[in-house]
Amino acid sequence: MTPPVRVLHFVTGGFSGGATQVAIQLVEAARAGTAIEPLLVLRRKRRTPPARLAQLRARGVPMALVPGWSHLATIAALVRICRQFKPDVLVAHGFSEHLWGRYAGLLAGVPHLVHVEHNTRERYTRWRLLQTRWLAQRTDRIIGCSDGVRDALLALGMPPERTLAIPNGIHLAPFADADAHPFTARTPGILMVARMSKQKDHATLLRAVALLKERGWQVPVQLAGGGKALHRKPLETLAQSLGIAAQVQFLGVVHDVPQRLMQHQFCVLSTHYEGMPLALLEGMAAGCAVIGSAVPGVREVLQHGHDGLLVPEGDATALADALEHLLRHPEQAARLAAHARAAAQTRFDRTLMHQRYEALFLELARS
Repeated sequence: MTPPVRVLHFVTGGFSGGATQVAIQLVEAARAGTAIEPLLVLRRKRRTPPARLAQLRARGVPMALVPGWSHLATIAALVRICRQFKPDVLVAHGFSEHLWGRYAGLLAGVPHLVHVEHNTRERYTRWRLLQTRWLAQRTDRIIGCSDGVRDALLALGMPPERTLAIPNGIHLAPFADADAHPFTARTPGILMVARMSKQKDHATLLRAVALLKERGWQVPVQLAGGGKALHRKPLETLAQSLGIAAQVQFLGVVHDVPQRLMQHQFCVLSTHYEGMPLALLEGMAAGCAVIGSAVPGVREVLQHGHDGLLVPEGDATALADALEHLLRHPEQAARLAAHARAAAQTRFDRTLMHQRYEALFLELARS
């Protein structure tokens, strides 16, 4: 019997973005089969939540932690883990972990390295871009989580022959009961699931909600997601100044996102840039009418007018117009929601994502 291919996934332990969620999904999907023996390695951050680590351990996820207080400490600890686990493939997810992960893989003599980029825009200084290009020459595959991310990678100078796109997917089981929540019976309110950060554009959503209020629509809004007070407090102040504080709930980190989505009619992702947003995919799977900013990553998910609506980035008036149109025409909103759910089930099941990654890992190991 052929032994399983050992695959180590290295990613941030901040749990704040999609990179960690994708890595966890790939590890858990691999555990359900026999071809891959996975290991998840998290780079510890100051905000790494102990409860999330405990949940992973309780689920039996094979996992290790490396320090994050310095890059050298991260690399040294990951080298030791590589020498113990002896992976055939090391997958380094996200910026800047893809740098430290691949340095460790080279030092430990891992046969095959894979870099996965999860955003169309990252904080590349000239020095880090030089490192990325140097490492790219020693990397078997460079993967963008969408075609938009692949295009961004090519623009950075990544080798076209080894740079490809594998779209993100989500676990659909938590949304199995979505059809039991008819669209018309849901709260005609908005849920946006996104951490408070410079990347996400909560402010435009708040301004759109204020415009709706001026037009006679008092729409409740829930904002789910963590983030620093540095980003949250100005938004709370903005909601107060716009006169919509009573309509807006800042929930922080929540653990019942599927249930909340299935109780709401509208899922909005107002953002400045994305890779392939898992939160939007989950909104589609939950049977919400979804509206997203027309930026790379989001544009590839939504077919405007069929399974969602796209609005220009940072345009509060356009977002308010789109929401008002759906509020005035609930039958069209329900059709969009139904098409969105069907698209999530057929195009964005994590099984499809795992199959593509697994095929790649097996191909590299055999070579």
